[in-house]
Amino acid sequence: MAIIIPTISSCSEKITAGEKRLARILEGGLSDKCTCWYDIPIGDKQHHPDFVILSPDKGLLFIEVKDWFVTKIKSANKTHIHYETKNGIEPLKNPLEQVRQYTFKTIDSLKNDPQLRQQEGDYQGSFIMPYGYGVYLSNITRPQLEKHFNALELQEILPADLIICKDELNEFMTREQISARLISLLKHNFPHHTTPQQLDRIRWHLYPDTRINPSVTHVELHTFTLHAPDIVCIMDTNQEQLARSMGPGHRVVHGVAGSGKTLILLHRCVDLANNIENTKPVLVVCYNITLARKLKAQIDLHPLRIPVEVTHFHAWCYQQLHSHGRLPPKGKNFVERMEKALTEAYEEGAIKPEQYSAVLIDEGHDFKPEWLRVLARMPDNKDNALLFLYDDAQSIYQKKKALDFTLSSVDIKAQGRTTILNINYRNTRQILHFASSMAFNYLNNHIEAALQYQQPSAGGLTGHYPALACFDNQDDEITHVLNWITDQRQQGVAWSEIAVLCPSTYSISDALVPRLTARKIPFQMIVTGNDKKHWSPQNDLLCVMPLPSSKGLEFHSVAIMDAAKGREEEDLSDDIKRLYVGFTRARHNLLVTMHGSGKLHDHLKETYEKSEKIV
Repeated sequence: MAIIIPTISSCSEKITAGEKRLARILEGGLSDKCTCWYDIPIGDKQHHPDFVILSPDKGLLFIEVKDWFVTKIKSANKTHIHYETKNGIEPLKNPLEQVRQYTFKTIDSLKNDPQLRQQEGDYQGSFIMPYGYGVYLSNITRPQLEKHFNALELQEILPADLIICKDELNEFMTREQISARLISLLKHNFPHHTTPQQLDRIRWHLYPDTRINPSVTHVELHTFTLHAPDIVCIMDTNQEQLARSMGPGHRVVHGVAGSGKTLILLHRCVDLANNIENTKPVLVVCYNITLARKLKAQIDLHPLRIPVEVTHFHAWCYQQLHSHGRLPPKGKNFVERMEKALTEAYEEGAIKPEQYSAVLIDEGHDFKPEWLRVLARMPDNKDNALLFLYDDAQSIYQKKKALDFTLSSVDIKAQGRTTILNINYRNTRQILHFASSMAFNYLNNHIEAALQYQQPSAGGLTGHYPALACFDNQDDEITHVLNWITDQRQQGVAWSEIAVLCPSTYSISDALVPRLTARKIPFQMIVTGNDKKHWSPQNDLLCVMPLPSSKGLEFHSVAIMDAAKGREEEDLSDDIKRLYVGFTRARHNLLVTMHGSGKLHDHLKETYEKSEKIV
């Protein structure tokens, strides 16, 4: 079955009967290699074809659908069809001319990318794959059309080779028949081989809102004139389908590390903030400060119609209590008293529900149930739009197994609207292998079977296996890490794409800062809460931060320093989950260093030595 984006069931409010019929035919009649987009603006958002079909084997197709009846067509020419509507006879644009313009403007734009042009042969300079366009008349048969127009008129207005009639494409045809009828729309068919990388580039150009290249600005997001990078980063089709198929109501995404949960949140946020029916702000809330800073930086790249409030939970809690005059006095256990005051103020009606058009919760596994009960009532009841994303294995703040309560018990009603993402795309296969070997065998051996963690499947690129280095003292360990950082920089990795993570930056800052300064390495040290509030992913600085603060972030190259520094507890689960979070921040290169001794040191060393280092 082909992938339809968005899903047909999510389009019930806007899709016509004819469009739904064609979507069903495409979904069941095309191979699973094909992707079909319905009613999604392309490029600069001025082009809006009903269907775009991308088939790696066949080519690129643009199709307009009309649910017209032949008896209501009163006159026609090459540019306009005079059609009888409930408002009288109206001059409507000829759909064939409409889709023709979409097609050629889009293809001309795609050819601006040298990697999407043929480099040799009869079609040198042309688009890399065949393309075509056509119109599907869902309520008009070929005999009806030929009876209504004479042959000369049809050839001028709706030529037979570009029109698919109701009786020429239906759900009762075989897959081969459906494919053949659609392929007939392709002009200049020729042998071709489009690589997966080229297919991603096509999608990258067609749908800018699926791009995840950090360098793309909001000015570039809606133009085809952008020079594409040599390697493009884009949502995969499953992630895109999920992001585009979310309707009203509560939605839950349970995704493993690196599965694209945050990408989906960003896409959903921008979509909601630009929905003309929404009037209240959109709230994006997570647990840790640095992730909130990253999310805000990414959301700020997009033009937004209504405000988006991006914050971490305790800042939101403080703001709510302060604005309603319910903030407790500063002093001992202020955070805990503030949490309690929020619940009380909400239950007493001082803090009102439905303050936002939508609420999006990232890293939801770190939230307490009483927080979620309040947040679940914050979306406007009109759509009740709430998105909750979590991963049990990354729960590192609460002293318990994450989500040891049901979501329905905290008023998150998402039965039948929960999606599981179990493929990790962020990390190389080698990094994920080491991270999983280090974490899940231990974690699942220390928890009851019903609560065991789901291990991610590898979907990332192939790279070098992580390096583990042990030292007798911290000084030698720092020297090794600094040499590794210098080497990464010499290989062309930006400072902002290199991070040093450790259990506690307090314990190493005095030793590390002078060494970084002496080597003239530009860095930002995250030690205090104020440091976190001023951290920015846009600064081209090496980042040194504690493991917990790295949740939700990612870097090209990561060094986990002082990795064996544990809390000397009998159960290593909390320390191992923190390390798992740190390991999975690295997209391409991972170095793990440690000194000293102890149970965590032995576990890491034993795991590494026993690992079958995949290549």
